[in-house]
Amino acid sequence: MTQPNEPVAPATRAPDAGRWVDAGWDDADEGAFDVLDEEDFQDGDDDFADGPEDSAGLTEEAGAAGPVPGFVDTPAGQPVLAVVGRPNVGKSTLVNRILGSRQAVVQDVPGVTRDRVAYDATWRGRTFTVVDTGGWEARARGLSAQIAEQAKMAVELADAVLFVVDARVGATDEDEAVARVLRRAGKPVILAANKVDDAKNESDAMSLWSLGLGEPFAVSALHGRGSGDLLDLVLDALPEAPPQRFGIAGGPRRVALIGRPNVGKSSLLNKLAGENRALVSPVAGTTRDPVDEVIELGGKPWRFVDTAGIKRRFRESQGADYYSALRTSSALDRAEVAVVLIDASEPLTDQDLRILTMVIEAGRALVIAYNKWDLTDEERRHYLEREIERALYSARWAPRVNISAETGRNVAKLVPALETALASWDRRVPTGQLNAWITRLVQATPPPLRGGRQPKILFATQAGTRPPHIVLFTTGFLEETYRRFIERSLREEFGFEGTPVKVTMRIREKKKSGARR
Repeated sequence: MTQPNEPVAPATRAPDAGRWVDAGWDDADEGAFDVLDEEDFQDGDDDFADGPEDSAGLTEEAGAAGPVPGFVDTPAGQPVLAVVGRPNVGKSTLVNRILGSRQAVVQDVPGVTRDRVAYDATWRGRTFTVVDTGGWEARARGLSAQIAEQAKMAVELADAVLFVVDARVGATDEDEAVARVLRRAGKPVILAANKVDDAKNESDAMSLWSLGLGEPFAVSALHGRGSGDLLDLVLDALPEAPPQRFGIAGGPRRVALIGRPNVGKSSLLNKLAGENRALVSPVAGTTRDPVDEVIELGGKPWRFVDTAGIKRRFRESQGADYYSALRTSSALDRAEVAVVLIDASEPLTDQDLRILTMVIEAGRALVIAYNKWDLTDEERRHYLEREIERALYSARWAPRVNISAETGRNVAKLVPALETALASWDRRVPTGQLNAWITRLVQATPPPLRGGRQPKILFATQAGTRPPHIVLFTTGFLEETYRRFIERSLREEFGFEGTPVKVTMRIREKKKSGARR
């Protein structure tokens, strides 16, 4: 017998198993909803218990955790190959050739790659990590010196080194300076003579014997000539690699650091990692490729990805900025939660709002970090609160953390905020509980009239998670304002802090007059 204080499923009439018109519904929704049948509409509550067996059919969505291309979940013992060389010799092009896809940003100007960027590569069924580096200049100054330092660090952490030289130019003073460092490092070195596009140019590679690193191997990163044989040499130089893994789910939760240029994304990654993992410079746009790092926080691993600052809309970007923006968007798609950094010392900009909208439309959990809090005074904080109240109405549900990546202030508070957002992103509300709530809500505040008729909500269910997706079965169209009201009320009742919530309708078509039953 039902207890008096126990929520009771509403005694709603079962919707007809006839035709429905989808509003805000796409193919992915249809695939997730195919598990529903007429009995689900009639029973409604028990068939959607929140046990693992009952919810399994609705949780297989694009956001589900699993192996994600582009993120390097490096297991213990997986060998590492560092790709080094002076600027503009084709290192990133060769990395893309090794990976079999265009993941590294490439442009025909020096200095495009700056950070150490790790990728997961597979050859002959064996996996290894490829680390792309910026141009290594022996007598560099300023930002170029930081780039060279990152390349040296990549060599120290690698099991083998792929030294790329432009065979058409021959060995330069910079190449010889790098070769001296590599000889002292004591690591296996494969000397790649790049830009040997045909057999008649192979003699150009022979001059590179002077570097003292053994036989140069002629290759063309642009055309792929000799790349397979080069990878065979790489596997011979690397220690035994683990076999390629298939279908392994899990791993660290994936966090993308997103924001405008120069808001402190790389500084935050370095503070969390406890080392200079990414280049930091007052010059906007220092980061080009996404830089990822596994960091243990709160007793468990997290994969943080530092992304290039989003300057403007993709169509307005050019050259390396355009491809950096594409890779930032791709990193967001592969992430589970995004930390959007906003410069608290400056007024909110339209670009900040566009970035927040991009994260919400991508369906990712969201945490907003107001960085450079140490540079704000009482007056600025007062005006910031007013800006947030006025401009961020669409993301008031996102957890907010006031931090300083420079000093480390409140950085530890990011973990509880991330855990809250991800828990909401994964949350499922049982159908009976959802329908009991929606019945009370509609009785208190009915939908507005439309064309002289009042639409009715016959049934509601949560069709998916990551992010939560609520489907309303109705007799008519619900206005946008009423759907926003439902979303706000849903958050007040069930939480969902830190995640977007998708509310769509399935509208029952009217039966044609005189139709045969």
